[in-house]
Amino acid sequence: MNMSFLEKIATVFKYIGSSFLSVELFVLCLLLFLILTINIKAKNKYVNIIVIIIYFVFLLSLGISSITYISYSFDSFLKKVIDYIYFPSTVVYFFIMLFSIFIVFCSMFSNKLGTFKKVFNYAVFSFMFFFYMSFVVISTYNGIDLSNLVDLYKNETLLSIVQVSNLLLFGWFLFTLFYRLFIYFKNKFD
Repeated sequence: MNMSFLEKIATVFKYIGSSFLSVELFVLCLLLFLILTINIKAKNKYVNIIVIIIYFVFLLSLGISSITYISYSFDSFLKKVIDYIYFPSTVVYFFIMLFSIFIVFCSMFSNKLGTFKKVFNYAVFSFMFFFYMSFVVISTYNGIDLSNLVDLYKNETLLSIVQVSNLLLFGWFLFTLFYRLFIYFKNKFD
């Protein structure tokens, strides 16, 4: 596959015009895009729901027609998650910290979050920041190359810090999910 970027784009456009099915799929996606774009000003909830149902039905039908691919995808995803839990990556840990900083930033300026949720977010991500800074300090102090995962796995303290930080993030996700459900049902039934 020694194709340039422009050749790849040309190949995709050739595919779009190559069969009746590809043209239909392109027109359908374009139509859904236009409906959603026009609906931005109209703000009709029913249009959004219908488009979501259409997307879901197409995704479900594609999933049913290729069930082995779907099961392979879920197996691979779960395997990668379990691999990350037992053998964490410093690259993923870095991006988790960027995500954490983004969440704290959003919490600071959000008017929708209550005081309790803001305090909870600040507490969780302050601990996560502490763990990350400890991770960097310990690795620097011991001269551990963070791109070498073998050194990371040999140091029990570093590995424990990353795993506890990941557990804290997972707990935050669960709490946020149940908190959102609680707020949703509280607003709906009060």
